[in-house]
Amino acid sequence: MKNRISTTAASLSIIALSAGLAGCAGDDGGEGGNGDGGLQDTYVVVSDTSFVPFEFEEDGEYVGFDIDIINAIADEVGFEVDLQTTNFDGIIPGLQTGSFDIAIAGITITEEREEVIDFTSPYYQSGLRIGVPADNTDIQGVDDLEGLTIATRLGSTSANYIEENIEGATANTYEQLDQAYLSVEGGGSDAVLYDAPNVEYYIQTTGEGTLKIVGELLEAQDYGIAVSAGNEELVEAMNEALAGMIEDGTYTEIYESWFGSEPEWLDELAASGN
Repeated sequence: MKNRISTTAASLSIIALSAGLAGCAGDDGGEGGNGDGGLQDTYVVVSDTSFVPFEFEEDGEYVGFDIDIINAIADEVGFEVDLQTTNFDGIIPGLQTGSFDIAIAGITITEEREEVIDFTSPYYQSGLRIGVPADNTDIQGVDDLEGLTIATRLGSTSANYIEENIEGATANTYEQLDQAYLSVEGGGSDAVLYDAPNVEYYIQTTGEGTLKIVGELLEAQDYGIAVSAGNEELVEAMNEALAGMIEDGTYTEIYESWFGSEPEWLDELAASGN
């Protein structure tokens, strides 16, 4: 697979920007949008590279399932990727203001997010998992989290889930996911609740022997590739590329290289609009 990524470190202070600036995206005709129509030669793609195994840094390079997916889509559509990084909670504000064109970082498609940005068709099906200390016998599922302190990622749907669905619980939110896991391992939080693939991967690797998964999969979720609003042609082209990757086996090949098996929900993914 051709490597189309050129990496630029992004140091951004955009979290506090008003959502009212969303209408500014693409107004200057630069890299932040293509309101005049037509596809660009290069798009600024942002990711938060702490979401293993979707995107992370290894030996000075950014790798992962999401990185391979966006590279393959870029190859198919025919654009170069200018990869930038920021904290997860800065991704959507950056898309709104035109700092980024595309974002791929295990971003759950929600109605609230769709009001300010656009999404491709789903490219991954997920849910939420609970992780607790390996010697904990009191927490067996989500009902046992009431009134407890739960670590998760700042700006995530997991944080919203804790606040809206677990009575009396306190969400300890962190910019970096490893901080959430360390909080549980160090006794600062009772449990971690976050996207299933990341929780499972951490417990199989770094957290083996210190954390365990309890309870059922919560809140079935679809991940989509986020795009700054008003780039309908780009979204359409990426959807076509993704559909082609699913049909010709490229998607399965990438998935197997990171997760070790075929996706169980591939037919459902293909039927979701790709």
